[in-house]
Order: sequence, then C-alpha cells, then structure tokens
Amino acid sequence: MVLSGRAAKKGLMSGTLIYLVSNVLNAAIPFALLPVLTRVLDPSEYGQVAMFQTLLAALVAVVGLNTVGAANRRFYDDDLDTAALAAYNGACLLILLASTILVALVFGLAREWLSEWLGISPGWVLLAVGVAAAHYVVRLRLGQWQVRQLPVHFGAFQISLSALNIGLSLVLVVGLSYGAAGRVAGMSLAPVVMAVLALALLARRRLISVAWRSEDIRGALRFGVPLIPHVGGAFLLTMADRLVINRELGLESAGIYMVAVQLAMGLSIALEAVNKAYVPWLYERLKRDDPVQKRNIVLGSYAYFGLLLGLAALSFVLGPLVLELLAGERYARAGDVIGWLVLGQAFRGMYLTVTAYIFYRRKTERLSLITIASGGVNLLLLLFMVKRFGLEGAAVSFAISALLLFLFTWWLAARTSPMPWRLTREA
Repeated sequence: MVLSGRAAKKGLMSGTLIYLVSNVLNAAIPFALLPVLTRVLDPSEYGQVAMFQTLLAALVAVVGLNTVGAANRRFYDDDLDTAALAAYNGACLLILLASTILVALVFGLAREWLSEWLGISPGWVLLAVGVAAAHYVVRLRLGQWQVRQLPVHFGAFQISLSALNIGLSLVLVVGLSYGAAGRVAGMSLAPVVMAVLALALLARRRLISVAWRSEDIRGALRFGVPLIPHVGGAFLLTMADRLVINRELGLESAGIYMVAVQLAMGLSIALEAVNKAYVPWLYERLKRDDPVQKRNIVLGSYAYFGLLLGLAALSFVLGPLVLELLAGERYARAGDVIGWLVLGQAFRGMYLTVTAYIFYRRKTERLSLITIASGGVNLLLLLFMVKRFGLEGAAVSFAISALLLFLFTWWLAARTSPMPWRLTREA
C-alpha cells in the first residue's frame, strides 16, 4: 500500500527522530568521556589513541571489501526471499573471513614498520585488524535493521555498543590507570563483544546461511570492490590529516587536533542519523518515479543545505568556547580549527544527501573516482598547508576537499539519477 504524503512525511520524521536520538545519545557518551580523557591523558597519549583510530578507519576500507552495503542493497531487489537474503548475507561473511585473514598476514609482516610510522605499539597494529572485522559484523546487523526500518532496534544496539565502550574505557583509563593502552583496549573489546551478539541475533532471525554460492559472492564483490577506491578516497579526505600532522608536527599536535575532530564529529553523527532514515525513504520514492515527489525532494534538499551552512557559520563563533570548556586549557589550540572542521562536516552531510542517488542506481565505479580524486587533493593540500599554517592548514584543507567532493558527487548524481535540481522542469 502506498502511503499518503502526510503519512510518508510522518514516517520519515519519526524514523529520523529515533535515529537522531539514538545517534545523539551515542555521541553524548564519547563527549561525556572527552573531559575525562583530556584531563587524564596528555596530548601525546591522546595522539597515540588518534593514530590507532586512524589505522582502524583505514582497515574498514579493506576488511570485508565493503560488502555490507551490498547486503543492504540486496534487500530491495524484487526477487528477494528470506532464504536468498540469508545466503547472500552468508556470502558476505565468507568474504569478511577471507579478507581478514589476508590483511592479518600482510599487516603481520609489516607491523614493525607500521608501528614506527604511526607511533603506536606493534601489537595494536594486529589488534586493529580484528577490531575492523568486528565492526563489519556489527554494521551488518545494524544494516539489516535499517533496511527494515526498525530504528528502535538499531538505536538500542548502537547505544549498547557505545555504553560498553565508554564503561570499559573508564575502568581501564581512570580506574586502573592504563593510559592510552586502556582507551585502545576499551574501543577494541566493545565491538568484539557486540559482534558476537550481532552474529547470534542474525542467526536467530535466520538472516545468515553460510554456504558457498559463487553467484552471491560475485554479486557482493561487484558491489563492494569498486567501492575500495571510494572508501580509500574517503580515508584520505577524513583521516590523512592526522597522519600528516603526526609526521610533520608530532603526536602531541595530533592529539590536540583529534579533540577538535571529535567535537566536530557531533554534527557528522547527527547528519548520519538523518541519512539512515532518509535513504530507505528516498529509495521508495525513486522507485515510484513521481515528478511531483521528486520536486518536493529537491526543495527539501535545498532547505537542508542552507541549514547545514548556517550551523557551520555558528561554529566559528561558539566552537572555540565549547571546546575549551570540554577539553581544558591544554587543548585550547584546537579552538583555532573547530570552525573549519565543522564546515567540512557540513559539506559531507550535503554529500550524503546526493550520493544516495548513485548507490540506488549502483553506479559506484564513477563515485570511487570522485572520492579518491577529492582525497588526493586533500593529501596534496595537507602536505603544503600543514607545513605553512600548522593545524589550521589541515582543517582548511579538509573543508576545501569536502566541498569538492560534494560538488562533483552532486554532478554525478544528477547524471545518474535525473532530478529537477534546477526547479524549472520535471525529471
């Protein structure tokens, strides 16, 4: 049954609200920890944590080969039945297993070099591989709730993961005085525990059936592998700044910059909450191909873009005050970059709005070219700007690169899935 306009709008708003509350609570937990960690860990220790997080983010692009997205997209195919979906999800898990073993072998051989380059323990290098695999399983379970539009289940699981993360970190860092190692252990143990629970929940709902089906494996790889350059480009765009800062300015500067990044991530988390509700809602309307609905979607998108830019402008004024209040005087330098980082996150939120059209049409190859080009631009800017302008140069580089990513992705979305962006004609 097709929902009326009012009912559809109510469904989007209620789903967005639940995702938003979930993500705000999820974000509030690390924010609550931030004043504690910044007063217990010195900037160089915080820099070590930042480098582990950066390595973990890089591994997410490889471990599992981005096939979680393939499992989510498979749900919308017309030939779907429960057994077929379970087999497809099982194929994705087999890909995860194979890729994790391969990455672990490579990183095991290179762990000493990576340890020296990142400024972290060699054991943390291999630990990050296992944690990345655990995050994949968690995202698979969350994705299956998202496509079924079950935001309450999604939110409860997500908040449980963050609560466990924060609880373990407090015990290990504050209670047992393990320093940076305690924070890394907390953010590693939590996803492993929740991944075990996620597998149990998937099996209980009969959403996984592990059997070798070459057509499913090929289908998942056709979706996920072209996204490796895309995710790699996203890594260069969002994480390379920490690597360059660490090499050029040292771990202490990386730790200070990371505090600003975490505060700016508050906006990113809220935008991802909106996107989680928006994508299933948008896919349903694209399938109907109604010109009136398409025009309304475009109008709403423009209003959303204006709101994001307004929030970014406000962050230049209020951001430094909030940051010093939360993190303390040792991290006050981070206030110089917070506005630029929030502006970059606003552009990324706009990017999420338009990239959904590309994923719907499964035209991920071209998206990968745009993302890796934007990431490459960011890296080149970083190498010049950090040397000349320090931390602020890194933040400006991120904002410029995020703007380019949005603009070129918008152009590709308009070509891939025509919409009345000019508001002068129907799609």
